[in-house]
Amino acid sequence: MIMSEEVKLMKGNEAIAHAAIRYGADGYFGYPITPQSEIMETLMEEKPWETTGMVVLQAESEIAAINMVYGGAACGKRVMTSSSSPGISLKQEGISYMAGAELPGLIVNVMRGGPGLGTIQPSQADYFQTVKGGGHGDYRLITLAPASVQEMADHVAVGFDLAFKYNNPVMILSDGVIGQMMEKVVLPEQRSRKTEEEIRNEQPWATLGKPATRKPNVITSLELDSSIMEQNNIRFQAKYKRIEENEVLYEELFCEDAEYLIVAFGSAARISQKAVEIVRKEGIKVGLFRPITLWPFPKKELNAYQNKVQGILTVELNAGQMIEDVKLAVECKVPVEHFGRLGGIVPTPQEVFEQLKKLIQGNKEK
Repeated sequence: MIMSEEVKLMKGNEAIAHAAIRYGADGYFGYPITPQSEIMETLMEEKPWETTGMVVLQAESEIAAINMVYGGAACGKRVMTSSSSPGISLKQEGISYMAGAELPGLIVNVMRGGPGLGTIQPSQADYFQTVKGGGHGDYRLITLAPASVQEMADHVAVGFDLAFKYNNPVMILSDGVIGQMMEKVVLPEQRSRKTEEEIRNEQPWATLGKPATRKPNVITSLELDSSIMEQNNIRFQAKYKRIEENEVLYEELFCEDAEYLIVAFGSAARISQKAVEIVRKEGIKVGLFRPITLWPFPKKELNAYQNKVQGILTVELNAGQMIEDVKLAVECKVPVEHFGRLGGIVPTPQEVFEQLKKLIQGNKEK
């Protein structure tokens, strides 16, 4: 079945679902939780098992869902799951297992406030959980932060491609604003699902069954010999270094002549962009630096501003998490302040504007 590119009005969560079908995903395994439930609901409504053969299954729990992803990924299949903050906490062990077994897979987190069950309102407080590694062990999770409904759709293909390029799980780290908002989105053409022969040729490690004369592939993250486990980890770290060197994504707006910089991702970046437009009307030269990959974080690209700007304001829907990476990137040579709202409250561009003025005034008083 071939569908031409088309424009539709839909929620960010719905865009994820449609993009997964059109990418040729083999399976989705999930469990409902606000504010991401529309992903699975849309997949159920679209019934891709009748058109592309994609499996869509509501598991009995978040833990079951991530382990189904583990099993599908071990077979070389394009499989994914989605949840929101407390549900992602439950998936962390499985994510760590996937990283340790070097399995590709796509995980979507539409963040809500916490800690605990918290609120169903938007948040960006899972930055530490995802970027710093919420599960156990020295592993890394490639993390994409969409700031629009279009990017929610686009990042499905980007995420799957990166997952299979590096045999590593990838997370789309969204939030309740982007997941629930409606915008126009251009949907891609339908891709075909890979045949088992193609999977065997492209992913020889996949455990799809072997002739009786050959041993089957064994997928595991367990290694009882510490010397071998150390070598495994050294190999992982070398892979992570390659990812850091080759897969950094970011966006710069109004940065050419910027004297001050706002650093923000996701919905906070959308709010900050409007704030930058307000500030520039006041004659203040401010730019917006938006990390698209939260890991690998664009530290080299941000470091280039340490001698160009007089101050940096990070805007996040949390108590201050990404600010740590921003400070490391600029080597503390530039004043870096944080502004955020908590508990699911989304700040206005005017609030960001006021915080930026405080930063500028503080610099003048020093």
